[in-house]
Amino acid sequence: MAHQLLKPTPLKPGDKVAILSPAWSAPSYFPQIHRQAMERVEKLLGLEPVEYPTTSKMGASPKERAEDVNAAFADPEIRAIFTTIGGDDEITVTPHLDSQLPKADPKPFFGYSDNTNISNWLWQNGVGSYYGGSTMVHLGPAQVDEEHLTTLKAALFAEGDLQLPIPTESEDFGHDWSSPAALDQPYPRTPSPKLEFLASDEKVRGATWGGCLEVIDQLALADRLPSAEQIEGKILLFETSEIIPPPEYVGRWIRALGQRGYLDAASALAFAQPVVADRDNPMPPEILAAKHEAYVEYLLANIAPYRSDLLVCLNLPFGHTRPQLVLPYGGEITLDPKTETVTAHY
Repeated sequence: MAHQLLKPTPLKPGDKVAILSPAWSAPSYFPQIHRQAMERVEKLLGLEPVEYPTTSKMGASPKERAEDVNAAFADPEIRAIFTTIGGDDEITVTPHLDSQLPKADPKPFFGYSDNTNISNWLWQNGVGSYYGGSTMVHLGPAQVDEEHLTTLKAALFAEGDLQLPIPTESEDFGHDWSSPAALDQPYPRTPSPKLEFLASDEKVRGATWGGCLEVIDQLALADRLPSAEQIEGKILLFETSEIIPPPEYVGRWIRALGQRGYLDAASALAFAQPVVADRDNPMPPEILAAKHEAYVEYLLANIAPYRSDLLVCLNLPFGHTRPQLVLPYGGEITLDPKTETVTAHY
């Protein structure tokens, strides 16, 4: 049986949106970045940000953070939930969440990285969300990317089908947020890797599931992943974080997901442009290119034993690099190898 999801309810200009830190409270450490992000929620999106007790609280417990998530879903005036950033321990937050609240009012939830925990929790409970968006990362620093803003607005206001704008330049990290430059100086960028489609020329449209692989391995250990039957026909979305895991780890994760039956069940797989550069350990372009290629090689080598016909899309920028596209999580996208385009169905 198909895994049916409630679609998030679209917003209207002027609506209130919750600003939450269910993982790490970056606003408490970098308040100026946070304030600029809140101004942009108002000016660029036309929405009213509403902060909660743990949004800017250092050391909030998992239960406290969950209480804010529950409160945001329960408040009828709140029409969407934005996360400020990811983190590391959100897996300890979801056991405290009330699954009846989003079912009663399926408002859009935006997040990526550690917020894979909540997106997967919503998905398991029959509610769609959006993968991407972080007020601190995408609205707080100097440069707000038009590609991100376009997809964020399309998700918020249900603007229908959108051929995703693929950036030609990108960055793996920006200015250190403790530097004044982060507020008003765009960070230099380099050419983005080309969008690639492999293994099939057939167009695939399907609902999505996935997230950050470093979080998915935690979900697996905690026994919180969907069954292979629930993945039937889905498009898998996988990305890696700024931790820059060794490429062979990606191979191990993909191999294990293959053993779980996901690769046989899925209709396609999209792998995000991976972070390869480290601010604290700069490397020449040829080394960064080799690291990127190693990710791709380990990914494809561990898909091959399971499927030779699985459509794979490489370098779709929905992960930790910027610009970042916001994608439906549980909603549908279309991968079209012939036109080399991706369309999101908001």
